[in-house]
Amino acid sequence: MTGLTSKLRPGKPTGPGKQTEAGGGRPAQAGRGKPAGPGRGKPAGLAPWEERPSPVGQLGKGTLVTLIVTVVLGPLYTILLTSLSSSATVNKAGGLVLVPDGITFEAYRQIFSDTVVSRAVLVSTGVTVVGTLISAGVSILGAYSLSRPGSFLHRPLLFSVLLMFVFFPGIIPVYLMVSGLGLKDSYWSLILPTAISAFNVVVLRSFFMNIPGEVLDSARIDGAGEFRILWRIVLPMSKAVTAVVAMFYAVGYWNAWFNAMLYIDDTRKWPLALILRQYVVDSNPLPAATAGVTGDAPPTLAIKMAIVVIAVVPALIMYPLVQRHFTKGVIVGAVKG
Repeated sequence: MTGLTSKLRPGKPTGPGKQTEAGGGRPAQAGRGKPAGPGRGKPAGLAPWEERPSPVGQLGKGTLVTLIVTVVLGPLYTILLTSLSSSATVNKAGGLVLVPDGITFEAYRQIFSDTVVSRAVLVSTGVTVVGTLISAGVSILGAYSLSRPGSFLHRPLLFSVLLMFVFFPGIIPVYLMVSGLGLKDSYWSLILPTAISAFNVVVLRSFFMNIPGEVLDSARIDGAGEFRILWRIVLPMSKAVTAVVAMFYAVGYWNAWFNAMLYIDDTRKWPLALILRQYVVDSNPLPAATAGVTGDAPPTLAIKMAIVVIAVVPALIMYPLVQRHFTKGVIVGAVKG
């Protein structure tokens, strides 16, 4: 009994949660004061891309951003500087000007002295504004109706929109339809054939489907109709995606030239994009550059670059205005749908 009692008698009482190391009476210490796990020494709950980069990483990121900005802004700087240069400066540079040597607005003055470019700017502005309003309005109405299950002809209309991703009628059938409707040589031929984009309708529909149905049901209980719900509830909650889709339509109308080349025979109705193609890409002479020019006329290259600047500036102004909505409106709306 004495031997059995001595084996059962512990040297020190061990409480719950205390474990002794093999061969000794000391409690086991896991890690010995060092945080365990792969994220040792890093703030908890941060993803790898949210952590503060190292000095080498910051240097590399700054170098990469500087390189991208230089690649993007370098050609724009060269085009703008060439459009503001005189004949002597362009001849000295042998083409595009990289180093300024005097600034002159003679190229812009020469362009707007004739009605070709100035009228084209007005035509492009009018087509862009009217076309964007029509396209955005029709796309919003169509997307909202397709986002509500049980709406009138829901499945056939949705199938028709999705079918537009696969099939395109072709240039000849569209040309025959435009001619048959009497839209030839009309401003409506620049708007109606491309008024609706299936991609934009699908993006809007995906965003509208993410709006909680309880919010819409509560508005219906209060007596609101569908148009009132769309105007007072859905559109205020969808400002991001609406702004991005409107920007897509506006940029598309401003840069469109193919429809004008097909359907517009009157040169007075040409948009600025077609003027840009005719006088810059195809190197056709600009009437303002050859008719009645006296004195130190601006070089042809400066006039071409001035037309490019006039065509690019509106898009450069528009993008920063909707840039903060771009990620939320397109990425979130498309992925969550």
